[in-house]
Amino acid sequence: MFQRLPHESVRVLAAGKPLEQARVAMCMVHGRGASAADIITIATALRRPEVAYLAPEAEGNAWYPYGFMAPIEQNQPWLDDALGVVDGVVGRILGAGVDGGRLLLLGFSQGACLTLEYAARHPGRYGGVAALSGGLIGPPGASLDHGGSFAGTPIYMGCSDVDPHIPKERVLDSAAALKRQGAEVEVRLYPGLGHEVNEDELEKVRRLIDDLPQ
Repeated sequence: MFQRLPHESVRVLAAGKPLEQARVAMCMVHGRGASAADIITIATALRRPEVAYLAPEAEGNAWYPYGFMAPIEQNQPWLDDALGVVDGVVGRILGAGVDGGRLLLLGFSQGACLTLEYAARHPGRYGGVAALSGGLIGPPGASLDHGGSFAGTPIYMGCSDVDPHIPKERVLDSAAALKRQGAEVEVRLYPGLGHEVNEDELEKVRRLIDDLPQ
């Protein structure tokens, strides 16, 4: 699918408050076929201009070539490289002086899967994680447990109960695995919703922001 090293030249779009002036920051990860510009429109919808929003863009507008429940090796080296991109954005945020407890991670669709997988592999106390239509990465029957502790990090997972790309069983299994890592997980399965973000999900993300200590 890719003709060169995946995600070799990643650009990162920014919105909201300048990172160097912000106390709260969010890494936003777009879905397959979308772009950083697409996911960063959520920043406007959230109406929280005090947050610094950073959105990396995948090469070819896809973080990895196959579905998130394909064998892990089929999505390599793209998956590892994509996780490295998220890690780079997180490092940039922390390096600017934003405390890890005020760092939020958000993703939609393929970006939600990547966001959850990154968080599960790098557990700790985040300000919050929002996975909009996503689940942990791995084939059916594979262990979703990664170990380590989220120390009570709030994680919100919203998805349709009939999403054509994200089986609700994987959403629930992912939530259970994240709870075993010590996260405070809230799952909302929306009856008949399309593969999209709705207003209730946006309100849940606003609450994640608003619940951060002042």
